[in-house]
Amino acid sequence: MSKQITLTDIAKACNTSNVTVSNALADKRGVSEELRKKIKETAKMMGYVSTHSDAQKKGRNMVGVIIPEKFMYPKGSFYWALYNSLVSRFQERELYCLISTLSEEDENGLILPKCITDGMVSSVISLGQLNRNYVDKLKETELPMILLDHYYADSGVDSVISNGYLGGYELTAYLISQGHKNIGYVGTVKATSSIFDRYMGYSRAMIEHGLEVRPEWTIDDRDEHGNTDLFFTTPYPTAFVCNCDETAYQAIKKLETLGVEVPKDISVVGYDNYLISDLSKPTITTINVDYDLMAKKAVEVLCQRIYDPDRPVQTVTISGELIVKGSVKAL
Repeated sequence: MSKQITLTDIAKACNTSNVTVSNALADKRGVSEELRKKIKETAKMMGYVSTHSDAQKKGRNMVGVIIPEKFMYPKGSFYWALYNSLVSRFQERELYCLISTLSEEDENGLILPKCITDGMVSSVISLGQLNRNYVDKLKETELPMILLDHYYADSGVDSVISNGYLGGYELTAYLISQGHKNIGYVGTVKATSSIFDRYMGYSRAMIEHGLEVRPEWTIDDRDEHGNTDLFFTTPYPTAFVCNCDETAYQAIKKLETLGVEVPKDISVVGYDNYLISDLSKPTITTINVDYDLMAKKAVEVLCQRIYDPDRPVQTVTISGELIVKGSVKAL
């Protein structure tokens, strides 16, 4: 049986990249007419047959948005707000989103969603932290893609993130300005790049002010499956920096069951300024993340990658704003 010709074979023959070959054969922008003609002639001469050509044409205006199930909380999620903004921003460019939630089993098994395997989308946004092996699996599809609200520095994939490092620093500095010296952190530090960055910002603020980062006050908020539970031990600090508003809300509820009142006994701050921060009693002091701006930048970066596949990889960082509400007591 003769060997099936692949995009890689054509790319080697034309001394170019797989992405450029894919774009040339799909008549996408970003390829010169001379090179496009050369690639098509080479593909024809080599006997290349695209098994997904019809599906690719059908999905030309569709963007696949992949969200891990573990980030879709039953009471709502920051990612839903971000996704809705993506839909609006893409529609402005006559592009449309197709959402695909990813189970833990499929992520660990490196199973691609049907929207990709069936050729229903022509580009991809990974919304929420995926493991590195899965990101590499997505890269193998050669579809233009970006990571949204997470990143891997050496992945070779564009990303758009909030400035979690600065946000964690600002939250901690605010607590210190309110007289707090014993401050803990709630968040499984290595679970996501966002949680890690916010922890590092918290740690820097503590160290700069000569305060101790105590391991027993760094509280995990999720296990490897994304299940949430909080375990607080005495003596308590006077304040906790939480990695997100949802975790801050859960911390307030858990502390209540232990007879601890927020902010009377312990102050709590969050991150995102999502709906739950206003529904909580007390309302949660937080960092406002402009999710519409994040969506706008994500659309811009992905379109840049579509039209110019060989452009340098970039990470766009969106700064937030401290929003003071009712969960902090001055000492």
